Amino acid sequence: MLATTDTVEILEQSEQLGQVILQSDVYEQYIQAKEDLNKDRRAQRLIREFQDIKDQYDDVQRFGRYHPDYNKIMKAVREKKRDVDMNDSVASFKVAERELQALLDEVSQVIADSISPSIKVPKDGLVFQDTGSSHGHGCGSGGGCGCS
Repeated sequence: MLATTDTVEILEQSEQLGQVILQSDVYEQYIQAKEDLNKDRRAQRLIREFQDIKDQYDDVQRFGRYHPDYNKIMKAVREKKRDVDMNDSVASFKVAERELQALLDEVSQVIADSISPSIKVPKDGLVFQDTGSSHGHGCGSGGGCGCS
């Protein structure tokens, strides 16, 4: 591919946009929340415990309800997940992560719209948003998406 002046200019502007995002308050809050999470020994212990029980869960899933420890493991996974989610460092990190994702989604949408309004932009943060008429339900939700 031959580099044209337009291509070089687009790449330079992309780099500048990336630097602006890296210097944003949202990114700084994300980095701080990540550091706090990594330093929180209790949170790290809870995450390790959850990973351990998740490994057992994966084994149980191979056999489903026929596994002798199915109910015990399923309950333990839910309890550990709740423990992890209720930890202040984990909760703060998840909020910061969602805010950063929202910023990146918005930037992507602005870039796409500047080219053409018909460009579809994937949004990882879509799970956290009300999607209008579908109310967050996909086609696998028994008609909840409104496509029927």
